[in-house]
Amino acid sequence: MPVPPVFSRQLAGGSPSARGLLLTVLGELVLPCGGHAWTASLIDVLARFGIEEKATRQAVMRTAAAGWLAAERQGRRTRWALTADAATLLGDGAERIYGFRGSQQEWEGRWLVVHARIPDVDRRARHHVQSRLSWAGLGVLAPGLWVSPRADRLGEVRRVLEDAGLTDAYCFLARHEYGDPQAMIHTAWDVPAIASAYREFLAGVEASDGADPLAAQVGLVHRWRRFPQIDPALPRELLPQPWPGDTAAVRFRERHDELRLAAQQAWRALDAT
Repeated sequence: MPVPPVFSRQLAGGSPSARGLLLTVLGELVLPCGGHAWTASLIDVLARFGIEEKATRQAVMRTAAAGWLAAERQGRRTRWALTADAATLLGDGAERIYGFRGSQQEWEGRWLVVHARIPDVDRRARHHVQSRLSWAGLGVLAPGLWVSPRADRLGEVRRVLEDAGLTDAYCFLARHEYGDPQAMIHTAWDVPAIASAYREFLAGVEASDGADPLAAQVGLVHRWRRFPQIDPALPRELLPQPWPGDTAAVRFRERHDELRLAAQQAWRALDAT
């Protein structure tokens, strides 16, 4: 039976590894351009980021073994096709990446609160819950206690807890009534570090050029991919102003639109040879 692909927290957040970069290429170029790629084309793109051919081949084989790619032999060459499950995961990931705005412009004032007791011996469940709740944007207030201003993530959180097989877990939708909300936010999330990451991203966007639109587009998306994971998209009213995440989200979409067609044309030309 084929192995179903999954997004690890590291890969979903834009790992700097060859495999992490490969997944960006698959989602940004291969998926919207037909779902197929020659090995040589993948080697060419990753080489533009300093990835050696051997490392790219290993990344492709590992990605195939993980259920993302299926090999199609054509003579002495191999053409890789995205599996149906991989295409779905990459499509869902693209929606999250492109739709991320850096903050909530409108907020009803409700918090999602999760309390879960996980036995110390159940490391699998602990890793699953911690990594998936973090990916969903929840922050840790205390051991076993997570919070998020995203009440719409309740369904996702319930699935995480159910998949981990937890029975001693509870979810609430609540309003903050006592205590300093800024202190709570800075306990659950490293807001200054997130702001610094956004400023670094903006500096990189402004310093980049479009001489190689294919590499520029892949690099842009790969750098942006981590923000839906590290930034909980807090309500604007609870963030310092001006918040660099808002500016970064706008600049990402602008630059992505500027490069998208040229990058896809370059990819089609490369993969047609």
